[in-house]
Amino acid sequence: MPVTLIRPITDADIDAVAGVHVRTWQSAYAGIVPDDYLAGLDPARFAERRRARSLRRGQHTLVAERDGRVVGFASFGPYRDEDDVVPDMGELYAIYVEPGSWSTGAGRLLIEAAKAALRADGFPDMRLWVLEENHRARRFYERAGLAPDGTRQTYTPRGTTAELPELRYATDL
Repeated sequence: MPVTLIRPITDADIDAVAGVHVRTWQSAYAGIVPDDYLAGLDPARFAERRRARSLRRGQHTLVAERDGRVVGFASFGPYRDEDDVVPDMGELYAIYVEPGSWSTGAGRLLIEAAKAALRADGFPDMRLWVLEENHRARRFYERAGLAPDGTRQTYTPRGTTAELPELRYATDL
């Protein structure tokens, strides 16, 4: 199997990361998130939003690259709570791997690199939110040492009325 390189995102990666993000949503969330919402996802809009977003202090994105192609990414930093930052907790905001690269180790490398970076930044733990019905992701997080911490919320995709239950997972770093 080709080697997967984990490295910080560059501006040149943004379009590829947006493509991975959209394709992964469309595959991983099929049957969970409304079909019309998934069909309307546009990598160009994802890339535009990423370029326009200003990073808060301590936020990072790493990419997984294989054979010169971005196959995944992880974004993480201080825990966000209702758009406020909780500086003493770390959060994995997003981790997505191209569906064709699932079960190749890229996700494991990304989550381990995110945990190491959060630990190096002084965070004692890492939390993340996952859709309750996303059983594949939940198994992945559990294999990576995370577990539900009992906190729940509802996620509503922009422009929909869907109310999707989410669970918060956590692990000590």
